[in-house]
Amino acid sequence: MSRHKNKAPASRNIRLADQIQKDLAQLIQRELGTRSGLITLTGVELSPDYAHAKVFFTVLGAEPEEATAALNEKAGYLHSLLFKMLHIHTVPTLHFHHDNQLAHGIEMSRLIDRANHPEDFPDEGDIPNFEPPKIRG
Repeated sequence: MSRHKNKAPASRNIRLADQIQKDLAQLIQRELGTRSGLITLTGVELSPDYAHAKVFFTVLGAEPEEATAALNEKAGYLHSLLFKMLHIHTVPTLHFHHDNQLAHGIEMSRLIDRANHPEDFPDEGDIPNFEPPKIRG
């Protein structure tokens, strides 16, 4: 049994996820344009068997639900284009998910500013109930 058995697949998984993110970003820009807003890929998570990929994205200029629907509608076509680009045996099935961590980060920053400088925010009664962001994993 190899000493580094668990290390090699993890680094390959990361490299492949990064390559998929890079290639998909180019494909989405070319194939979808700006019809579904300005889409930015923020990460790709691969299943251990490389059969499925969760592709996380943010969008400007469109509703996240619309962009998710458009991307998932084109997922099969993007998969076939990705297959031609990657030259690997198994290209994962693509599943697109809106990444709301950026919005949570902005909200947390606003709450921190409000706590550090309460004099700049005289109406303390309208502080929303804050839920911490869910961590992908």
